[in-house]
Amino acid sequence: MFFNARIKPILPGLAVTLLVALAAKLAEHAERVFFGRGWVESLVFAILIGVVVRSVFGLAPRYFAGVRFCGKTVLEIAIVLLGGSISAQAIGSAGGGLVVAIVAVVCISLFVSYHIGRALGLSEHLSTLVACGNSICGNSAIAATAPVIEARSDDVAASISFTAVLGVLFVFVLPLLHAGLGLSATQYGIFSGLTVYAVPQVLAATAPAGALAVQVGTLVKLIRVLMLGPVIFTLALLGGRARETRLPISQVVPWFIIGFIVMMIARSFGLLPEFALGSMKTASSFLTILAMAALGLSVDIRNVMHVGGRVVVAALLSLMFLCMLSGLVIVVLGTA
Repeated sequence: MFFNARIKPILPGLAVTLLVALAAKLAEHAERVFFGRGWVESLVFAILIGVVVRSVFGLAPRYFAGVRFCGKTVLEIAIVLLGGSISAQAIGSAGGGLVVAIVAVVCISLFVSYHIGRALGLSEHLSTLVACGNSICGNSAIAATAPVIEARSDDVAASISFTAVLGVLFVFVLPLLHAGLGLSATQYGIFSGLTVYAVPQVLAATAPAGALAVQVGTLVKLIRVLMLGPVIFTLALLGGRARETRLPISQVVPWFIIGFIVMMIARSFGLLPEFALGSMKTASSFLTILAMAALGLSVDIRNVMHVGGRVVVAALLSLMFLCMLSGLVIVVLGTA
């Protein structure tokens, strides 16, 4: 009974996602065999292959449940395991002002992004959705914000469609920035964590820069995600709906963030056995690739054609401002 109700519906999508993930691993292996090194990580291959499959061949509804499972639950497990590879000492070089800087970046970006949208003629609701998606965590922030501000369904669709595509494209651009500006692993991790929309995209963007960049970027991004609760509550207050709004605790503090922090603390105090760390790292790596494949399978590049030009411009300008603000943070913090 449990198998039929809970497990069976995800199997078709899980199988397709697994095939994309394996194809990504093979692509990276072939790249190393023929060119002597891996120019593109398997995480990026997984996204790219997934996007091509979804955009060219489409995805039947029976695959949706499995793809969502890999893009959410599998990713959350991978993030928790990733926490076991991070110690407080390893990221201490980022400085004590990092949390304050993250909060400041989110608040400033929300304000500026909203007013960019309004200046371009977007409605208050659409400007708010674009600002929240750009400043906090992409589609998740948009989905959580929409019912609080009573946004129209077409505004939600417009903001999510372009955010999904822009977020994936940005993953491919960021490694070029890392190479061109000569950022250290810590600096690049901070920059990625402050600018990339979603947690899986941070993992994909930082992977080429090494383990420290992945660790720092993930930590920065998770702190940024935690801003979603206070922002939504503030929007409810401004709209006079604070008493009506009952934000689930899972949106304020997602379970995987708690798990990530617990694992990081355990690693910092030497509570995790050394023999388990290698297996955890391997498992986290493959589960992340699986989640990247699901991310790609969730994006239909053709949807961007249905988004208005002003939304595209607003999102691009907002992202550019966020990048400049994040670069300023790195300079001010003086991280090496």
